[in-house]
Amino acid sequence: MIKVLFVCLGNICRSPMAEGVFRDKVVKEGLQHQITADSAGIGNWHSGKLPHEGTREILDQMAISYADITARQVRAQDWEDFTYIIAMDENNLSDLSLIREAPEGVTIARLMDFVMDPREANIPDPYFTGNFDYVYELVDLGCQQLLDKIKSDHHLPTRSGLNE
Repeated sequence: MIKVLFVCLGNICRSPMAEGVFRDKVVKEGLQHQITADSAGIGNWHSGKLPHEGTREILDQMAISYADITARQVRAQDWEDFTYIIAMDENNLSDLSLIREAPEGVTIARLMDFVMDPREANIPDPYFTGNFDYVYELVDLGCQQLLDKIKSDHHLPTRSGLNE
């Protein structure tokens, strides 16, 4: 099983949005038995809470479920449990490296690292900007490119049923 963990600062805006979007794409590709996703925050301020209202609104507009997503803090065990740990920005990536060094076989990167010529290197935090629509555009693009990379790296079928 390929496991992906999305990480942002508090786990109520960007990373739960990415978890929902990514899981939706995985299901649409029929890969839910091969790929799973979760999300976590660097801090524990929001542990146990639902995603931010702005995240819930944009996911509702896109008919993407967030029914079982609640905030939690990153834990050292995540480096053992996940194949990919995907940060939303450079600060999250830096904070992850302070928690633990990545073991062999675990990919730790920013979501936008998977996008060719991205508009942004980091996904802005809508908790501060309020721009959930723009963040959704970036997350949607990044999640698709990440999924394409995972399918290629792990020789998983594409939508057409053929390997890329």
